[in-house]
Formats: sequence, C-alpha cells, structure tokens
Amino acid sequence: QVQLVESGGGLVQAGGSLRLSCAASGSIFSILAMGWYRQAPGKQREMVARISSGGSTNYADSVEGRFTISRDNAKATVYLQMNSLKPDDTAVYYCRISTLRYEYWGQGTQVTVSS
Repeated sequence: QVQLVESGGGLVQAGGSLRLSCAASGSIFSILAMGWYRQAPGKQREMVARISSGGSTNYADSVEGRFTISRDNAKATVYLQMNSLKPDDTAVYYCRISTLRYEYWGQGTQVTVSS
C-alpha cells in the first residue's frame, strides 16, 4: 500500500523560507507527474506547482519566482522550496503523485506565515 509522507511545514515569519518534502512509501511504479497543492480556510484547493516526469515545471502565478519544485525519482520524493513567504501563502499543503494507474495524495502539512 502506497502512502505519501509529508514533512517540513510549520510557522515562519513573512519573508522567511520553508522546504516541504513528500516521500512515497511502499511500492510505487511508473511515476508521472508530481505536484503540490494548497487549501486555505474557506477556499478551494489550488495547484501550487507541478513537475512532469521529464522535469518540466509549472507554477501558480502567485508563487512564480518564489517557489521551486524538484523531484528525486530514485527516492520517489518531491520537494517544494518556498522563499519570500507571504501571509497569503498560509494554507494546508498537499502533495500529489500520479502514476499510470493511480493518483495518490498526502495527508497535508500546515504552513503558517505570520506578518
């Protein structure tokens, strides 16, 4: 059974940085896209960043230039480096891994940015 384990969330002041990690445990095959999403209170879940199997990336306009997504295929792990954090980045962050047959979500990690 595959599980995604997220880490790296927490409380940070505006302008600070955090690095999120999401590692897949169990046997996972044929990983395609990996990504990060977030959901703030009272808002819908939104895509933050995605990275394809070939390494192509795309970002939400609100984080472009501040966040960087990367992946380690050998470790089945995806990372999100978040710099210049703003209070509007406060949300629960979820990772998502898509394979040929399945889609997996992490349990979420809270990121809180204080002003």
